Order: sequence, then structure tokens, then C-alpha cells
Amino acid sequence: MAIGTRTRRTWVAQGGQYEFRVVTIPPSISRSDAQRQLTEAAEYGRWELARTVLYVGGERKVWLRRKVIRVRSTLADA
Repeated sequence: MAIGTRTRRTWVAQGGQYEFRVVTIPPSISRSDAQRQLTEAAEYGRWELARTVLYVGGERKVWLRRKVIRVRSTLADA
């Protein structure tokens, strides 16, 4: 088992979740422009590509995902 797989299973066992964002790209947008938009979302929004569907008319639907990070309070209850 790879180390990355082990840490992912631990993360999921501890309640790790993803949030998803669905982006619809019309056929009028070129492939390079769509790639640029998705690259910016990945770099600045910490999104990663989860799934892509290309429809007959040329429309693309892209699912992006990122880990939900839950912050625990370090303040003591008073």
C-alpha cells in the first residue's frame, strides 16, 4: 500500500469530505481558454479536477473538488 493511500484512508475515516463545484463551459469557448480558466481555479482556489464530460454539441461540464478543511478551536472553554 502506498503512503498516499494510507493517509487518504485515515483522512476519510476521520470524517474527511470534499466540496464540489460544477462548471459548464459552452461550445463557443475554445479549449485553450477553458484550460486557462480551470488552471486558475486550481491554482488560486485549490480545486482539483474530479470529472469531465464532453457533450455532443460541444458543451463541456467539469466537476472540480477540494478538501473541506475543518478548523478546531484551540481556545480553552472558560
